[in-house]
Amino acid sequence: MRAQGEVLEGGRVVDEGAVIARVRAGEAEAYAELVRAFTGLALRAAVALGAGADAEDVVQQAFFKAYCSLGRFREGSAFKPWLLSIVANETRNTVRSAVRQRSLVGREAALAEAEPLIPESADPAVAALEVERRAALLAALERLSEEHRLAVTYRYLLEMDEAETAEALGWPRGTVKSRLNRALRKLERLLPQAPEGPEGGDGHE
Repeated sequence: MRAQGEVLEGGRVVDEGAVIARVRAGEAEAYAELVRAFTGLALRAAVALGAGADAEDVVQQAFFKAYCSLGRFREGSAFKPWLLSIVANETRNTVRSAVRQRSLVGREAALAEAEPLIPESADPAVAALEVERRAALLAALERLSEEHRLAVTYRYLLEMDEAETAEALGWPRGTVKSRLNRALRKLERLLPQAPEGPEGGDGHE
């Protein structure tokens, strides 16, 4: 049974169940705790799924819809996958209604801004290689079907486990597993092969 406490990036913990109970009891201001706890993750999800410059608007709307729907939230469930399913729907609606799709370059820049994955102290050559790999990954993701792209984004880019991915996307766990397997096989064909190390690597990570 999953605990209601959600460990956050700064090492802090928020008791989701207790906060939601307080909001339902009329303490509306308690909802700000959930907003602070999950805004970073929600932004990364919106950007990774294609919201681009509209990511902040998408996240604000998602939090508003989540707040309005708390009465239907199933007690004992995890808040994160439920919120991210709303973020995914809002992103999809935004992308479909946009005059044009955001460019891949714009998405890469937004993703880098939303989540700085490379520490400032990193070796410049290593940092450049990491940027190149991330750009190649995003380019490859663009060539996947929407279902395969969603599966990879939630499971790996947002670091959700299989059960959370299934709940966030509203798919059976077997569907998540099969779509991930197919998506990873396609990505393996699309991504450039990493060069072997000086000792002769086996290419396995």
